[in-house]
Amino acid sequence: MALLISKQHLSAMVCLMALWGLGSGQLAAAQTAPAGAPALMLAKVYHRGIDLTDYWVSEKYDGVRGYWDGQQLFTRGGERVRAPQWFTAGWPSTPLDGELWAGRGQFARASSTVRQQLPDEAAWRGMRFMVFDMPAQGGPFTERITALNAAVTQIQQPWVVAVVQTHATTHAALLTHMHRIVKAGGEGLVLHRGASLYTAARNDDLLKVKPHEDAEAVVRGHQAGRGKYTGMLGALLVESVASGNAAAPGLRFKIGTGLSDAQRRNPPVVGSVVTYRYRGFTDAGVPRFASFVRMAAEPSEPATVTNAIN
Repeated sequence: MALLISKQHLSAMVCLMALWGLGSGQLAAAQTAPAGAPALMLAKVYHRGIDLTDYWVSEKYDGVRGYWDGQQLFTRGGERVRAPQWFTAGWPSTPLDGELWAGRGQFARASSTVRQQLPDEAAWRGMRFMVFDMPAQGGPFTERITALNAAVTQIQQPWVVAVVQTHATTHAALLTHMHRIVKAGGEGLVLHRGASLYTAARNDDLLKVKPHEDAEAVVRGHQAGRGKYTGMLGALLVESVASGNAAAPGLRFKIGTGLSDAQRRNPPVVGSVVTYRYRGFTDAGVPRFASFVRMAAEPSEPATVTNAIN
């Protein structure tokens, strides 16, 4: 009976794949999809005083983290990305780590395109896969850069781009570079230690350089607005999730700025995850000047939270 059920399930999968326009090779790949989120290298926040001697610097692309496991494309959280078949045709059997990117300032468009269960061909033609590492290549990052550039060249697709890496120099030069990128609509920079191996950890081997810090929080309630916001949302009541650069998990605070009138009329629902921006912490550990940025593509870490806000 177990074998019969297995065959029935396989038949159903084949039918679904046919409806999606996928081939038998992709069906085999779907059956071998990794369980859970891929083991990715994660970034900490750069601070002055770090020795930049052995670091490479590149632009930080504001998109959706994409992991090619050699057969299929996944998000950081382990969700299957249903890109059109032509988008990943000819990609290598070795894993690639990068960002699914729609351009500077186009995070919402990138996130919407990546999340669709039936791919929007026109939307995907505006996407790029910005490749910045090869997790299974082995060796230090400086050597992996050469292998990555060779792999991208061999793919020969204009939407697959090897992220440009240059040597970091001084703190002052780094800030100048970062402000130039931000002024042009970018998010910031990434620093990668040349001697580092690819490890699924968050440490100083990978650093992000931004004019502000951001993190995620779970919406736990809504505070009614006053004055011009009467009848709308005044502030989100949120709870911090576990993250490498956020407030302590379980910390409760309010986010009352950064929201548009449309978002105040139709606020993020309780239980959703939002990204907020802040500038350091108060003595009590609360993020200073917390401001709403957007709905999070997916939490940086599992949402470890307590119960509702009092």
